[in-house]
Amino acid sequence: QALAQLKAMAAKERETADYVGDKFAEEARKIHFGETDARGIYGEATLEEAKGLAEDGVDFMPIPVFPDDRN
Repeated sequence: QALAQLKAMAAKERETADYVGDKFAEEARKIHFGETDARGIYGEATLEEAKGLAEDGVDFMPIPVFPDDRN
């Protein structure tokens, strides 16, 4: 049940947000600091990039990638 809900939440985020790939940290900062229009984004970030975002006060939430998402 919980796994199904998590998968549904992740799928909804991917449907409604813009994919920014490995530019996630850069785009998240631009949105946070008002350098670009606010919008939902998703992509990839390294652990160091995620730590930096948290230190800068940027709100974000990891979205898991499930094995069946890669097919």
